[in-house]
Amino acid sequence: MAAFLQWRKFVFFDKEAVSDPLDNGKKFVLPKGISASDSGRGLLVLGDMEGRIWLVTRSLQLTSFQAYKLRVTHLYQLKQHSILVSVGLDEHGINPLVKVWNLDKRDSGNPLCTRIFPANLGTKPTEVSCLSIHENLNFMAIGFTDGSVVLTKGDITRDRHSKTVTLHEGSSPVTGLAFRQVKSTHLFVATLEKVYCFTLSTKEYPKVELDSHGYGRGPCFAFDGQKLLAHWHRGYLFLVIKDVKSPNKTGFGGGEISPSEKQLLTVYDLDNKFIAYSFCFDDVIDVVAEWGSFYILTRSGTMFLLQEKDTQTKLEMLFKKNLFVMAINLAKSQHLDSDGLSEIFRQYGDHLYLKGDHDGAIQQYIRTIGKLEPSYVIRKFLDAQRIHNLTAYLQALHRKSLANADHTTLLLNCYTKLKDSSKLEEFIKSSETEVCFDVEIAIKVLRQAGYHRPAVYLAEKHKHHEWYMKIQLEDLKNYQEGLHYIGCLPFEQAESNMKRYGKTLMHHVPEGATLLLKNICTNYYPTGEAVSVDHCQVNKANSEEFIPIFANNPRELKAFLEHMIKVDSCSPQGVYDTLLELRLQDWAHEEDLEKKKILQGEAVSLLKSDNTLFDKALVLCQMHNFKEGILYLYEKGKLYQQIMHYHMQNEEYGKVVEVCKHYGDQEGCLWEQALGYFAKKEEDCKTFISEVLHHIDQKNLMPPLLVVQTLAHNSTATLSVIKEYLINKLKRESQQIEADDKKISQYREETSVLRSEIKELKTSAKIFQKTKCNMCNSPLELPSVHFLCSHSFHQHCFESYAESEAECPTCTPENRKVMDMLRSQDQKRDLHDHFNRQLRISNDGFSVVADYFGRGVFNKLTLVTDPPGSKTVGSLEVDLQRDLLIHTKKNN
Repeated sequence: MAAFLQWRKFVFFDKEAVSDPLDNGKKFVLPKGISASDSGRGLLVLGDMEGRIWLVTRSLQLTSFQAYKLRVTHLYQLKQHSILVSVGLDEHGINPLVKVWNLDKRDSGNPLCTRIFPANLGTKPTEVSCLSIHENLNFMAIGFTDGSVVLTKGDITRDRHSKTVTLHEGSSPVTGLAFRQVKSTHLFVATLEKVYCFTLSTKEYPKVELDSHGYGRGPCFAFDGQKLLAHWHRGYLFLVIKDVKSPNKTGFGGGEISPSEKQLLTVYDLDNKFIAYSFCFDDVIDVVAEWGSFYILTRSGTMFLLQEKDTQTKLEMLFKKNLFVMAINLAKSQHLDSDGLSEIFRQYGDHLYLKGDHDGAIQQYIRTIGKLEPSYVIRKFLDAQRIHNLTAYLQALHRKSLANADHTTLLLNCYTKLKDSSKLEEFIKSSETEVCFDVEIAIKVLRQAGYHRPAVYLAEKHKHHEWYMKIQLEDLKNYQEGLHYIGCLPFEQAESNMKRYGKTLMHHVPEGATLLLKNICTNYYPTGEAVSVDHCQVNKANSEEFIPIFANNPRELKAFLEHMIKVDSCSPQGVYDTLLELRLQDWAHEEDLEKKKILQGEAVSLLKSDNTLFDKALVLCQMHNFKEGILYLYEKGKLYQQIMHYHMQNEEYGKVVEVCKHYGDQEGCLWEQALGYFAKKEEDCKTFISEVLHHIDQKNLMPPLLVVQTLAHNSTATLSVIKEYLINKLKRESQQIEADDKKISQYREETSVLRSEIKELKTSAKIFQKTKCNMCNSPLELPSVHFLCSHSFHQHCFESYAESEAECPTCTPENRKVMDMLRSQDQKRDLHDHFNRQLRISNDGFSVVADYFGRGVFNKLTLVTDPPGSKTVGSLEVDLQRDLLIHTKKNN
């Protein structure tokens, strides 16, 4: 039971009397004797006491037709069809007739009546108390004052297609009928005593008694006073009650009442529990709803318009009275959009905030999230005493995923200031689908506030590997956990994190870090991941990139590098170079001879593996004075002079000679350099000088004069040292002179013979008596070709093999050798003269020599006439070289 006297009353409707637009604004007057009314399809339908039915259009035009002879008692206008059903009397007594009218069709200017039948089925006369028609036109229900209900099923507009039965009989008058379609069709029947529900989709029409007190079960509203009229329009209950100040009068349903009786019309909003309008009228006939408004029909003929105020006006009226809860409920019932509701929540929150109700205010502000700028609320609650309210608002902001980085920071700071560890833990440990904050911002704030464990939890859960490592290593100093975490990451992330944090981990957990790097640089699999045999992808990092991590851990670096070259022979160059440097360092600092020998072998073996870079390896060996490595690399690079100079610097005379013996054939100047080296030594080196001279003499590497000049600067070298050398040299020179004289005589004789032959060819005829071809050795046949050299050829053989028509194919090779020799001699003679002339006039003889070297003058030129095994020092003759050396010596 609701106490309606406590409901607030508002004036949410504007009342005015309806004016006649055709009569200069005078009041519109209804027909007299109105006994029934209804509305729908843009019409007001009125029935009067004389049996006429009046139709009122929106422009208030009145038309009527005679429906009954006596009076109209009930009207029902369907909302979806232009069908009007009326109940009235055509004769005196109790014999109500039902007529169905089609308002779209005309019969002699009046609406077409499609059906007429008596309301009563039996012989017992009784009055109709209520009428209801289903919108599908298949059901019509008529209630009577004797408690009976008649149902017409089928097409209600035609007699042949419908059937009428008595659905219910009772002793209490029927006060209400209503159809309801929910899967099945139901008819609700209300009497003064009971309420029933009939299921019309079943043939037997089963009946259910809903209540035995004349009203429905559920919430019940009790109103004081005698109810004369009750209507439900657009969510409002229109109730007309007999004014308590008026004289007591009785009557029921259609009974006449005094024309002067006052009646109170009240409009109730049952959902929001307030009175939307209340006013006293004289003799209300009915309240109908049409054209978006409500019309009050009175017996005096005046029709009043009740125009509902717009929603914003209603809300403003409620705001003025600070009735925000009611405003919210009203806005929801009016289906106000979210922006409008948010503004109400904001105003309500501001009202509560000013009253000091911060808890209530924050609840209203929370309802504005998504519409109201959060900073508007946050500024109000930044005071430390209101931090609980601010926390609640920020939590709601995050739950709706509308928080930004600043909001997350502020919320976490609230948690930390409140020291609310449970809320903090609940916030950060939300499931993956419920994450409603910027994880990285949360990690930063927690770390800054000293909540390292929650920060680590967030970083690990949401895979912020960099933050996890920062907190573990820099804040918590959990190096072992950090190392284990990296080992569980995918390859790319494990590699990048080891590059970033490798030095720190190597300093604190060197063994574990080294082991992890070995794994990353060979074939990496995260810890705990099953290794598939068929796994074809090899995840392997560049081991050279991790060498700087071992800057202060040479022992671990050496172990790492040795592991890499063991498992991967194609390791980067830097791996081999760094390992060589480490082995040389160990060798240089080792004092135990046995261990030093082992380390020496390891270094040399690495050099011989052909994986080290020559220049860098040589520099490393020289830095550590690693003799074996230096000599090996010199030999490998064919740097024979460097080998000899190395022995010279260490005054290893025997080694100098051995180098000359081993590599003198590849580089003849070694003997000359060795002679110059020993010539500068003041100690007795006669034995070594003699041996060097012996090899120089055998291979004719130096002119004797240059040898004498070289040894002239040595105070210990006497004539006896070069005596044998000079004697042997003179003997060979004499032998060479004799051989040259013989050749000269031979050449003269051959020249004389050639001249005789030339003269004979020029002065006498040449008889060709050859019978065979010198090319194919077949008998000569014409045509043939003959040369003065006595060679004859078939013409076709000559054309096939001859390179020139003027030269004999047989003699051409030998003739070319002679011509090449002559050209070479002319060229050498000219070059010799020019070179000597340039050398004499130049102040810088070295520049002249360097210029000729650059032009390739001194490159060896081998002629086809050179005897096999002969050796020359350059393209110049020995005499030219000798003169060059002597001249250069004088200039010095």
